[in-house]
Amino acid sequence: MATSATPEEVQDVFPRCRLIGRRFRLAHVRKGGALIEVATFRGSAAEGGDHEKSNGRILRDNVFGTVEEDAIRRDFTINALFLDPVSGEIRDYVGGYEDLANRRLQLIGDPDVRYREDPVRLLRAARFEAKLGVMPDESTEAPIRAMAPLLKDVPPARLFEEVCKLFLTGHGVRSMEALQRFGLSTALFPGLAKGGGRGKVQLGVVLRKTLENTDERIRKSQPVTPAFLFAALLWQPVVERSQALVDAGESEYDAMMSASEEAIVMQGQSTSIPRRFSAVTRQIWIMQIRFKRTRGKRWKRLLHEQRFRAGYDFLLLRALEDPSLEPLCEFWTKAQEGMDFSRNSVKTNTDRKSRPRSRYRRRANSS
Repeated sequence: MATSATPEEVQDVFPRCRLIGRRFRLAHVRKGGALIEVATFRGSAAEGGDHEKSNGRILRDNVFGTVEEDAIRRDFTINALFLDPVSGEIRDYVGGYEDLANRRLQLIGDPDVRYREDPVRLLRAARFEAKLGVMPDESTEAPIRAMAPLLKDVPPARLFEEVCKLFLTGHGVRSMEALQRFGLSTALFPGLAKGGGRGKVQLGVVLRKTLENTDERIRKSQPVTPAFLFAALLWQPVVERSQALVDAGESEYDAMMSASEEAIVMQGQSTSIPRRFSAVTRQIWIMQIRFKRTRGKRWKRLLHEQRFRAGYDFLLLRALEDPSLEPLCEFWTKAQEGMDFSRNSVKTNTDRKSRPRSRYRRRANSS
């Protein structure tokens, strides 16, 4: 929602609303179980007042104005359309309606200046292309690849929200394709191996399938979580680092713990992951080691752990890339059906060899 009311005036009308943001002051209003973001019309970006810039990037901008001024301050023309909630009239001050009809994505103003003001606009270009099927015009697309390093100046917490919008709103596959095409993937995920082309990363089977499954779940109105998304996004560097530590002499479990921590810390330099999600991501990774322990009776405990299902689903995805995991998948699939596998556990190439039984029985002590 956009309004002429200041954030404080919005709070007077809705006392329970929450004012957020230093850079852009916003009001979060909860109504009928929904969260509505209310923004005050932005005014001219002239210096002075509550406005601050550094190296072209806007640090604070709480200069308020009219709806016409607000439209010009928006990033893309299709993002500057206003719908009057009373009359139902669409107000267009910058030609956004025509651009939307022609599936054209166009920045308002000088692209070099606008991207520097807010580098997140680079990601929005990818998101709008993926979500709406619009294509950026030449002037809008040309600077994107060269300006990708500007994303390092964006607060990691803000980039986390952008990642969720890219991959957890039903168009994750197309979002990744757009990020790759614009050369933004490396800046967003610095821990991933570089792919063929500037700013591109290598995409494994696990990640691709996770994005497909996530889009499908959203289409079916099923729940999704950032924890599983990041487990797939960062899996390749985690497994490679873990194997290197095992080769250096660490146990599989300790190696996975160390590799998990390193991956989360490295990703946090670009995109912070709230602890409530990163903790689950680590558990999914650790489960992959624990799934190998299928002998004895202790494996049954895993079936009752809270993250078992997430870890099991991740194991199934890994089997698409590594067929040697199929027997392990079969074991845990049947284990959930209540079958007793205590005497017939699955053998994998990492299982310890069973000790040979002694040829001689121990004699009972005579009394």
